[in-house]
Amino acid sequence: MPSTTATRRSTRKTGRGDAKRGHARKQPSKARLRVVQPGERPKRRPTPRSAGAPDRAVALLLVATASLLLIGLAMVLSASSVSAFDRFGSSFLFFNRQVAYAAAGVALGALTARMRYRAWERLCGPVLLGAVLLLALVLHPAAGTVAGGSSRWLAVGPVTVQPSEFAKLAVVAFVAAVLARRWKRIHEVRSLAIPIIPVVGLVCALILLQPDLGTAVIIGGTAFAMMFVAGARLKHLALGGATTLALGFAAIYAEGYRWARLMSFGNPAADPQGNGYQALQSFIGLGSGGLFGVGLGASRQKWLALPNAHTDFIYSIIGEELGLVGALLVLTLFGLFVYSGIRIALRAPDRLGQLLAAGITAWIGLQAVVNLGAVTGLLPITGVPMPFVSFGGSSLVVSLAAVGVLVSVGRGRAGSGRARGKPAG
Repeated sequence: MPSTTATRRSTRKTGRGDAKRGHARKQPSKARLRVVQPGERPKRRPTPRSAGAPDRAVALLLVATASLLLIGLAMVLSASSVSAFDRFGSSFLFFNRQVAYAAAGVALGALTARMRYRAWERLCGPVLLGAVLLLALVLHPAAGTVAGGSSRWLAVGPVTVQPSEFAKLAVVAFVAAVLARRWKRIHEVRSLAIPIIPVVGLVCALILLQPDLGTAVIIGGTAFAMMFVAGARLKHLALGGATTLALGFAAIYAEGYRWARLMSFGNPAADPQGNGYQALQSFIGLGSGGLFGVGLGASRQKWLALPNAHTDFIYSIIGEELGLVGALLVLTLFGLFVYSGIRIALRAPDRLGQLLAAGITAWIGLQAVVNLGAVTGLLPITGVPMPFVSFGGSSLVVSLAAVGVLVSVGRGRAGSGRARGKPAG
């Protein structure tokens, strides 16, 4: 009995001691307490500078893309109504198709946005192989559809598919996957050149055979931009760029129509009814709009005066109907797209995400520059559509799918255990 009583007393004392110590721990330390003086603002806890930045960049990207898409739908309806009625008896033919393409592109973009972008590291090989096979198939006379002197399309029932548009996304994914694996050896010529240069060269060669110089320039320029972002030496890029320019000049000189376009680029008025006709009509459309334009749907150039008014030269119709204000709005939206793409690339979770975002941003931005340069006379005419705005099913669907990949990178859907703050390495 004495031992039991002593044990109980000891337990009570221990419990009281623990309770006192626990109560003492719960009380805040006097050193941490600080009285805020009158008129003084309490200090807030510092937050990371990049907190919320990816979400803002993704939101800005989606706003810019959606705005360009809606402007494109309205302008395709306006620019194509006359030619569609003249050729097919319905002013809404091209518009209805563009709406269907936009719906398919949005659905595919939603799918790629939900995918973990690291899946493209495995998918790039099969997707690239499929694109190369389609590019080779389109050159076969029995399979390819010829329009405007070029064999760029495959007819799949009532739908025509342009394989070169799918090749853009395939090349971006392939180059990103290769550079992400070899970025520590990016300064070595062999690691940089093989297999990127042979693969990109094969894709560009097949596209040149269609012939389609503009798309080949965009794919090659995008690959160079991605190698620059990966940290390749400038002397290696300069050597590769000089070689590519020499080959491009040879390709222009080898084809008579390309050389004639280049010669008329400096002075379109020298051949107003020939090679300079389209450029001059584009200038007339842009100059007729003034500050606020002649009004939506009131274009005069779309009355069969400007060729390809709803495709490659839709920006001229925008300038005519919406004026300088509308033309600058489109430029601003593309600027916001590029800005948000750069922000997403800078805050990508790893090297692959950084390169994917940089490649897609460079591709869309470069294509917009090439199209705008041709319409305004700053660059030779190459037949490249304006992203999200020009009529074209393959271009619109693939571009929206690429936007989905950008969204996936921006939301950090890497699918790996790496830290999500800075790119790996």
